[in-house]
Amino acid sequence: MTIALETTNTSHPRLRTTWALVAGFGAVFVLSSAADAILHALNYYPNDGTAGTDGELAVALAYRTLFTIIGGAITAWLAPSHPVRLATILGVIGILPAVLGVLVMWGLGHQWYGISIAVLALPSTALGGWVFTGLSR
Repeated sequence: MTIALETTNTSHPRLRTTWALVAGFGAVFVLSSAADAILHALNYYPNDGTAGTDGELAVALAYRTLFTIIGGAITAWLAPSHPVRLATILGVIGILPAVLGVLVMWGLGHQWYGISIAVLALPSTALGGWVFTGLSR
């Protein structure tokens, strides 16, 4: 006697959508925090609470943009449907804390950095979603 077990995906699409967004956002946060910590430990960034130079912030902007693209790709990979759209939604969500950061840190100088983070959030995640879908075909 053979018993056939049928496995079905019981995960609700909204839960999978939420998971994809949380995973993409979390990846950006973890990767950015890890890179910051490593560069602080190597004394590349100042450890005295100052913002750093324009050159140091340009490096931070470069790797944070790369990590945001990766976050968009992760979101697209985990998306139950419409991967580029969901990656773009991640960018919209990412704009909110970026703008909050600009407002909170406005008096510390280097406003270009925070504004750049906010402006690049949406195109970076959308690019990550687009790259993922292009590579997965």
